[in-house]
Amino acid sequence: MAPQEIGLEMGSEERRAAFVTGASYGIGAAVAVALARDGFDVAVADLTTDALGDTVSNIEAAGGRAVPVALDLRSQSSIRRSIAEAARALGGLDVLVNNAGVPLIKPALDITPQEWDAVISVNLTGTFFISQEMGRYLIGKQRPGSIISIASTHGVVGAAGQSAYGISKAAVIHMTRMLAIEWAEYGVRVNGVAPGKVDTPSPVRLAVVADPANRERMLARIPLARFARSEEVAAMVCYLASPQAAYITGQTLLLDGGLTSY
Repeated sequence: MAPQEIGLEMGSEERRAAFVTGASYGIGAAVAVALARDGFDVAVADLTTDALGDTVSNIEAAGGRAVPVALDLRSQSSIRRSIAEAARALGGLDVLVNNAGVPLIKPALDITPQEWDAVISVNLTGTFFISQEMGRYLIGKQRPGSIISIASTHGVVGAAGQSAYGISKAAVIHMTRMLAIEWAEYGVRVNGVAPGKVDTPSPVRLAVVADPANRERMLARIPLARFARSEEVAAMVCYLASPQAAYITGQTLLLDGGLTSY
């Protein structure tokens, strides 16, 4: 079967299954609930399942089945176990959404090796190896599927104080291209979404925008003069996971209100 035929096999009337990392709040939680509304059952992951209660309830309210999974992206055994557990509980997996990430706002001259490793081990290394595990699963089962990574505009344009984070996200964008080329023949599409400024309850995010002057400076750089909503990021993920995006692979779509247009 040709790759393009495989990519179109999944009809919208079928319930499919997705795995979303970093799904306890913000973008990850919004993605999980939006996928449930689109007909997916969803495995949701975070470091502990205790943090996933609200997301699970919201998935079920949206008509989906929810499976909470503990996942530490710094551990290969945790990655293998979580994919196997989710596939077993949901009867298979079709979509992986790589949302979990570690932020760091710090001047490049002050970043320690420990801080660098904390960012890279999750944002890049963990994202690569859970994508690898999902790829192995889909290819081994001869199952068409989709892997979608949440990148960032910091991976596209430079910004002071964001070097480690931005470098990790730039690598994820290029990883998306590489894996898309390798796995296209198996009907596995690999894409990304690069949001700009998003209103989320992240402690780091809230600390940055707490200063009104800081918030105004950020808004002044965005032509649409507002931050994105988590639900808008989720809508783009749902599109990439849908049959309507069956001819899209190797792409990272920008969602930035025009931020990178300058």
